[in-house]
Amino acid sequence: MAIQTRTAMSVDEYFEWEQLQERKHEYIDGVVIEMPGVSNKHSLITTNLIYLFVAALDRLRYTLHMSELRVQISPTRYVYPDLTLVRGASDFADPSEYNLMNPFFVVEVTSPTSMDRDRQEKLEYYYEVPSIDAYLIVDQHRLFAELHTRGESGWLSEEFADSTDVISLKMLECELPLDQVYRDIVFE
Repeated sequence: MAIQTRTAMSVDEYFEWEQLQERKHEYIDGVVIEMPGVSNKHSLITTNLIYLFVAALDRLRYTLHMSELRVQISPTRYVYPDLTLVRGASDFADPSEYNLMNPFFVVEVTSPTSMDRDRQEKLEYYYEVPSIDAYLIVDQHRLFAELHTRGESGWLSEEFADSTDVISLKMLECELPLDQVYRDIVFE
């Protein structure tokens, strides 16, 4: 589980305090949660995904944001996905452009301290955001990815665990070959 560093902080106090911190912190209903550092595998997977998205997506239609940009889930919930895609122009809750309001596709690469949050709490949070059509969770400790997509009758979930699997992202009109997502990753 992630480190909870402070509790009972207002949103405005969090915004002010967060600007002074060296590490990122998510904010969930008054609780501030320190984000873990990333491992080499986490970094490589994220970089591989960036390469795949940049090669496949039309930059006039989509904007790719990295983990430094905070996403507003609700007025009392703010998170830092590893990658966030926006369809069209990015919409921010504030003139300083720190809080993205219209994520379309979010990606989390699991860390040991965030794995449960990524698959449970964050999954529920992302389901509640009307602009999010897909959520991809990529495991850094094994060849495994989960894609959650919004459908007409609710959310659908698919799992990918074979190096020959291809994650079809119809909403983005592209595909992510799992062997390319895990390029240069060695599992022991």
